[in-house]
Amino acid sequence: MTVAAIPQSGEQAEFRTCTATGLKVDLAAERLIIANAVAAVVFLLIGGIGALLISLTRWQAIHLLSPVWFYRLVTAHGFDMLVAWIVFFEVAGLYFGGAVMLNARLIQPRLAWLAYILMVAGAVLVNVIVLAGKADVMFTAYVPLKAHPLFYLGVILFAVGALIALGVFFATLIVAKAEKRYEGSVPLVVYGLITAAIIATYTLLSGALAFVPALFWSMGLIDYYDPAYFRNLFWSFGHPAQQINLAAMVAIWYGLAAITVGAVPLNEKLSRLAFILYILFINLGSAHHLLVDPGPSFAWKAVNTSYAMYLAVLGSLIHAFSIPAAIEVALRRQGHTRGLFEWLRKAPWREPGFAALVLSMFIFGWIGGVTGVTIGTEQLNMLVHNTLRVPGHFHATVVGGTTLAFMGFTYYVIPLIFRRELKLKKWATLQPYLYGLGMTLVAVGMIAAGIQGVSRRHWDITFAQAPFQTPIPGTVNLALAVFGIGALIAIVAGAMFIIIVLASVLTGQRIEPRKATLVIDSPPAFTHLSEKEEHDPKLQPRGAWVLVIAFLMFFATYYLSNWWLLGRLWIVR
Repeated sequence: MTVAAIPQSGEQAEFRTCTATGLKVDLAAERLIIANAVAAVVFLLIGGIGALLISLTRWQAIHLLSPVWFYRLVTAHGFDMLVAWIVFFEVAGLYFGGAVMLNARLIQPRLAWLAYILMVAGAVLVNVIVLAGKADVMFTAYVPLKAHPLFYLGVILFAVGALIALGVFFATLIVAKAEKRYEGSVPLVVYGLITAAIIATYTLLSGALAFVPALFWSMGLIDYYDPAYFRNLFWSFGHPAQQINLAAMVAIWYGLAAITVGAVPLNEKLSRLAFILYILFINLGSAHHLLVDPGPSFAWKAVNTSYAMYLAVLGSLIHAFSIPAAIEVALRRQGHTRGLFEWLRKAPWREPGFAALVLSMFIFGWIGGVTGVTIGTEQLNMLVHNTLRVPGHFHATVVGGTTLAFMGFTYYVIPLIFRRELKLKKWATLQPYLYGLGMTLVAVGMIAAGIQGVSRRHWDITFAQAPFQTPIPGTVNLALAVFGIGALIAIVAGAMFIIIVLASVLTGQRIEPRKATLVIDSPPAFTHLSEKEEHDPKLQPRGAWVLVIAFLMFFATYYLSNWWLLGRLWIVR
């Protein structure tokens, strides 16, 4: 390793040169990446404990927790997993993309540390207040449910810290361009992270507009807080928060494809256009949370849950072909050209990043994506809303998709940024498969139970203490058993991930990595296709076309079957 102090515009930044990638790493950025990544894993652990207890309660045959603790832990689990774990990891990713990948210095690291302190303080405060029983309001915290003022303050502190981190990221990009740290456009991975940061900016501002009045209301400074106003602004925060994850996840997909097989997008301009579609239209999917609210007009609901939303879906469909096609071409360049799928059979399935990439894309697209478009359609939403199909959908997207991709990427952050040897490599090879299997069963079990009418939020699906009888089909117990078994498998795999990370960071040998891959001995070449290769019939992504057509057929079948189910509810005389 070489370390150099380079004066830049009145500041001095220390860099080291990464022996595996050749990138110059700002040591201030490196320390902040490590701090945010560690915080992310800590909150993943806390949220995972909550997931274990909640799943053993939703599994009706066990039904572990009391109603009070069920709702309490759902509140904590929602914040820790949907906000704390993912946003801390994404901030680490922004610093990695903005500074390391551009060979640039991180602007105002002291301000970045302030952002980190605010985020940690806010996340800890939310957990303390929730576990103390002073904020049993669940993740949505719908007014007129009222929590302790410190709950709202914790959320606000976290959001302010995240906004400061975004400011540091954008400033780093501007200065890197001014100092000519890179030529031409930013790399596609960084472009995707910029997309996530832009979405995050208006998402966090919307959250502030929702939670600041809620803080004043809980303190008694204002007498009345309009529930419709809160719901509208909250879902400008709550739903787009997951679209931040979507953009960051897709960026990491491109990164993992490059690291593990040397994949290069066949049409990078088209991939960048898909990210722009996210910025312009992805937030409109939030409308499906407001379909039963009396305020928005029918025209507003119809446009936002159909035509406009489909443009965001188009962006995802572009990535759904671009990444598999790039992987196929990269593997065909390595000589795997026989038939449609030799490249797939000979892919590096033992490389944890590749396994995490493929499983993340499958679970996100085939389960989370098709159910998400269905949920986001106005008429079909009436079948789905407030049933267990909704958490089935977002466990496929946020957990089976985003979390699994982040886990896979972490295995490469440890040697490249922490500069520690990855321990328990056999566990790391197995862990994505176990986690993917577990989350597939969780999502499918929830969706199957939701189709049969199981409530999304209620502690007891039998409504045993209600004054009326609620018939529950016997097959619901089978669906919830599938969900429960899947949750146990996923929690074991999540524990494996945390043990691998802790063992590597705390006991791993200090190293200077010589290659980016973990299992593959010879790192793949990372170069664009030559003109001759572009026209070589052996290098055409024919297998990816077949996979995409199969996906679209499955997508159409599921979507139309839901219209058929809706039609069965209509009585025509």
